[in-house]
Amino acid sequence: QVQLVESGGGLVQTGGSLRLSCAASGRKISSYAMGWFRQAPGKEREFVAAISYSGGGTKYADSVKGRFTISRDNAKNTVYLQMNSLKPEDTAVYYCARDSDNLASVTASSYVYWGQGTQVTVSS
Repeated sequence: QVQLVESGGGLVQTGGSLRLSCAASGRKISSYAMGWFRQAPGKEREFVAAISYSGGGTKYADSVKGRFTISRDNAKNTVYLQMNSLKPEDTAVYYCARDSDNLASVTASSYVYWGQGTQVTVSS
């Protein structure tokens, strides 16, 4: 079993920045891709960013490309999401997830372990 715990969410003004962390325990995540998804009220969960097992490959949703950066530190069993130039439409609960494979995937069904989420609120 893998437990994923997100942290770093909060309230920020438009244009501000936040850095989310996802700490994994139970098993090493170094052999697996990791991803971030988000869900806004009344909307479906959507893909945000993903990173391959080594960190050499990344994928981003078009809506966050150029503003968000996903990274990982396998020695710390942790994944990060640096969010810059935040917009009100980025407001959502952000979830960290571990893929079943080692290559970055944009599809939620590819992920087998999920965290509980952290709230990000961007005020206008």
